[in-house]
Amino acid sequence: MNEIALTYLRYKDGDDGHVPWMEHQVTAGESYRCPTYVHRTPPCQSNCPSGHDVRGWLNIVRGLDKPKGGMPWQEYAFERMVEANPFPAIMGRVCPAPCQDGCNRNEVDEHVGINSVEQFIGDWALEHNLKFAPAGPDTGKKVAIIGGGPAGLAAAYFLRRKGHACTIFEEYSGLGGMMLFGIPGYRTPRDVLEGEVRRIIDLGVEVKLNTRVGTDISIDRIEKDFDAVFWGIGAQSGKALPVPGGDAANCVSGVSFLRAYNEGRLQGLTGRVLVVGAGDTAMDVAAVARRIGHITHVADKDRPENVILGDTAHDVAMAAKRQGADVWIVYRRPISRAPATKHELESVIREGVEIHDGLAPKEVVRADDGRATALRVVPVVWDDAGKVTEKEGEEFDIECDLIVGATGQAGDFTGIEEFANDWGLMDADKFYRSPVRENHFVGGDVIKPHLLTTAIGHASIAVDGIDHYLSNQEPAKRPAVDVHHFNLLEELRVHDLEPKKFDPEKLEDGNTWGSDIADFAIHNFEDRSFREIIASDQLFLGHFEYEGLHRRQEFLIDSSEVLNNFRERFTGLSEEDVIKEADRCMSCGICFECDNCIIYCPQVAVFRVKKDKHAVGRYVYTEYDKCVGCHICMDVCPTGYIQMGLGE
Repeated sequence: MNEIALTYLRYKDGDDGHVPWMEHQVTAGESYRCPTYVHRTPPCQSNCPSGHDVRGWLNIVRGLDKPKGGMPWQEYAFERMVEANPFPAIMGRVCPAPCQDGCNRNEVDEHVGINSVEQFIGDWALEHNLKFAPAGPDTGKKVAIIGGGPAGLAAAYFLRRKGHACTIFEEYSGLGGMMLFGIPGYRTPRDVLEGEVRRIIDLGVEVKLNTRVGTDISIDRIEKDFDAVFWGIGAQSGKALPVPGGDAANCVSGVSFLRAYNEGRLQGLTGRVLVVGAGDTAMDVAAVARRIGHITHVADKDRPENVILGDTAHDVAMAAKRQGADVWIVYRRPISRAPATKHELESVIREGVEIHDGLAPKEVVRADDGRATALRVVPVVWDDAGKVTEKEGEEFDIECDLIVGATGQAGDFTGIEEFANDWGLMDADKFYRSPVRENHFVGGDVIKPHLLTTAIGHASIAVDGIDHYLSNQEPAKRPAVDVHHFNLLEELRVHDLEPKKFDPEKLEDGNTWGSDIADFAIHNFEDRSFREIIASDQLFLGHFEYEGLHRRQEFLIDSSEVLNNFRERFTGLSEEDVIKEADRCMSCGICFECDNCIIYCPQVAVFRVKKDKHAVGRYVYTEYDKCVGCHICMDVCPTGYIQMGLGE
């Protein structure tokens, strides 16, 4: 985007409707309404499945919210981040960042680079060996966590914060789930993942690897030894292609393909590889296939499907003979409607993957030995309503040596069949309780395959439910906007500014009405963040100048360089650029100390609080005996924090 002068107007050309009179009534520059301060949730946070207080830690990075006692701002930001998500270095790299899609800054120029700031803080925390705060006081309760992926690890973290003992039972030899066995290592560097997992285990989490609940240990045994159970087993069993012949030996799932690669067993491919589907798993499969390449002559035992589905592994020496692989993505919809992250799709195309969209699989063509030799497809047309029509008589075969299905996932319920629903997943209510057994909770992909940050959000809510269950309480009602909210009272407490204890004997005439100078309450502040998200039309966008996104440097890999190239794509931002990027945040829904209300008040009724009383959300106050209700402070507030309400 070119840097051009832009003008932002509250009204557009052609607008001829007035605002609601009862809300914005001003007569001769005055009204009976005076300003109050209303906190709302920013859309970045409401779009984040784990409910990150994004605005909160960006305000720390930019220096609005300063730490006490000489603590580095990076450490203070880390502490705020991990209230919602214990994996900042990983999420800053691989999360597709729905928070950025919702960012109100998109109405000005471009979104704030939230994930790049998160990566910087996460990496800084690892480099400086930051630990989590100690576990909460021991409650004497024990929770079994089934599965050591992002949901199970996050559950362990949140449980230890509450003081509950927990043990992770992991079927495989390592912790991390899809972060370890699903996402390629060049996207989730193993030292970064190990560091973030180790921090959780260091809270006092017991781990039992190579232990499958349902076969190695029974559910009944688990229930005898533990007070509650959290299921985070993921959806690591890919579904077979739902067409005749889809169960051929060389038709494998995207999940099993990626596991074989990440375990170091899969070193090369043979012939053309067809990846069916266009989600993020499909993109990872295609990108890995291009990197590990093609080997012309292999023994039967070294065929990719035998490595992927068996316990064998390719000889490393054999990998030296590999050449560029022929990889196609086959997708039944237009590729413009692919659910994959746009950047990942663009990357695989640049790296030499062929896209063949508008093709619906009809049948896997098999040879006499049962192996797939081709995928029979039919061209389809989609209308604007989403209805698909096949072009009858135009079927054709795409020859291939391996078909990787990335169109659906399911859980592995061997030995735990009672928990499976009709879709090969697990059911849960809004508190993430299982309907099968009373003290069982569930989270992550086994409910519905989605993002890593979604699994973490599930775990947070499920742990709240477990905590209530262990305390013999009903789960608390979840708020309409269910995120980790900024809490002004806690902010004041951190800076030793919390209100004094209420003492009725010190009240004049025993009356609390009109006590706007009393020190036992937070005055003229309303918290609507639990039910309201602030939209861009509630901001004064004209305040913000154009300033482009500070982008992480990306190493662009083309088709000639992709073979055996496992370099991490992105280089993190410098500290200087991280601070500049945080400065672009518009702090939607809370004051970011621009002074507009002070400067533009014609009655000189708005003042800064004293420095020793300052905190985020407590920067200005109004002398109401001077205020005439002109609404100017509200009109010029960039963040939508000021509302005219007092006096009704």
